[in-house]
Amino acid sequence: MSGIDVGEELGARAAQARALALLRIRSRALAVVITPAAVAVVLFAAAAQGHLGGPVWDGVRWAVLGVAVVVLLVAAAVAVAVARARPAVSPTVPVAEEGAPDLYRLVRELADRLGVPAPSAIALTPDCDSWLEDRTHRAHRGGAGREARNTAPVLVIGSPFLWWMRVAELRAVLAPVVAGTDSSAHPDIAAARRFVRGLDAAVADGAAPGRGALRAVPAAFTGWVARLLLRACREHAAEMERCVAATASMRAQGVDYALRIAAQEQVGLAYAGWDRLLTRVALPAWRMGRWPSRLDAGVVSALTELSRRDRLADGFTSRLGERPACDLLEEPGIADEATSLLAARLFHGGPAESGPDWAPVDWQQYPDEVVDRKWRTEAARLHRVLDAMGVPPASVADPAVPTLARVMEHLAGPGGPGGPGEELAAGIGAAVARDDAQAPAPGPAQQTASAAGADPLDLWGPDPLPLFPLQPPRTGTELLADHVAAMVCCAAVDTAGAAPGLDWLDGPALLVDGERRADLAVPVLSLVEDGDPDPLRSWLAEVGVRSDKPVRLV
Repeated sequence: MSGIDVGEELGARAAQARALALLRIRSRALAVVITPAAVAVVLFAAAAQGHLGGPVWDGVRWAVLGVAVVVLLVAAAVAVAVARARPAVSPTVPVAEEGAPDLYRLVRELADRLGVPAPSAIALTPDCDSWLEDRTHRAHRGGAGREARNTAPVLVIGSPFLWWMRVAELRAVLAPVVAGTDSSAHPDIAAARRFVRGLDAAVADGAAPGRGALRAVPAAFTGWVARLLLRACREHAAEMERCVAATASMRAQGVDYALRIAAQEQVGLAYAGWDRLLTRVALPAWRMGRWPSRLDAGVVSALTELSRRDRLADGFTSRLGERPACDLLEEPGIADEATSLLAARLFHGGPAESGPDWAPVDWQQYPDEVVDRKWRTEAARLHRVLDAMGVPPASVADPAVPTLARVMEHLAGPGGPGGPGEELAAGIGAAVARDDAQAPAPGPAQQTASAAGADPLDLWGPDPLPLFPLQPPRTGTELLADHVAAMVCCAAVDTAGAAPGLDWLDGPALLVDGERRADLAVPVLSLVEDGDPDPLRSWLAEVGVRSDKPVRLV
């Protein structure tokens, strides 16, 4: 027997031992519950045989019986609440076998090579990760019978992997994940996982808001009991999952191990590109009421651009001549659109359905639909705040004309303790907060999709959207710098022939003579933070921007 086989066997035994420890905790909890009833049975049996008689023992017997009844009723209520609590399920886009027969065939062949059960289904998630997810709870089975408890877990694949990785790389990366189905099929490990997930769901259910007092008190008590049990299970559950992961990794070493080492580099690269695409490219579009409908295709462009700029990524684009893993899908465009909409909901909180204020946008329309509109919206907000502050216009002849000169003269002029920029920054921050508060909430669309039973977030839980905000709140100075830069870009487009553009790694970009100008941030910060307009005036003169000319706003 090889060292890998020995290590795999030891890991499996260690995982099983931890699972049995978790089940023993459940058994001890049950023993504590039935102890008063057992004592009551002993006392009444002794009385029936003529022992422990007298009024004192009669009182003790009935008191113990009362305690036993109360404990059993409370325990039954807690057990029912834990059993009915619905474990959260990761929001995913399901992939039917008829929509991806090649992908299902690849996964099944991989399971056969590993000697493990094949996953029951495949789903996509807008994240750079892959895992197995147990969906055998009755709330997730859609009314299936008892045999559904033995169903294999669902394989969840990060959608960026399908578009960036090649088929062989995806198979190598999925090997240790698919190998985990062997542990999922073990009855002790499966029972221990169901026990822990039920407790976790009961804790979340007990903390959910919006209940009346009659329901809140029992739910809070159930959550308290579940937390006590979870605290006792924490170490064993963590060690069990670690042993399961180690066992799966050892089992997968016999399948494409050398390729997996190289593919792990692609995992890190995909994560970096996906993060930049979401925070720099997708987030500005979501804030404008548009959601890019081809995010997964965009990550390929972003990573190709990263490969061009970063010498550490040299040679990665040569892989693009091989067959991409997204070819395993029959309709990759439909899958990309579904995961793109799910990403918008998870990371921004957009509605579940498209509408006039929440429309898809493709990459060709992005500069006009998102970048130009974003600049002009922010420039219009900047001038509204200046109007509210009573700042005089730069042109006395036509005071209604918005110009860049008005902004520059105000920020470069004298002001209070923090300069004129401090008051303007506070006004911009308040205006942004008001606009965000007036934005339509995603509630109605989400409820409509949930009622139809097609909402991937329906089984997640009551947490409000977005579940994973991408960017922390920005300061007033940062918002002011963004708005001044937007005003400069509007002036450049209207007076110097510049154009809005898209940079795959940095998002909205200003194109002058077809080339991106990335040197605007420093002169803008000099004006906003120091009140020094000279660096920005030099930049405007170099590009040919007229600050006294009117700018078209939204």
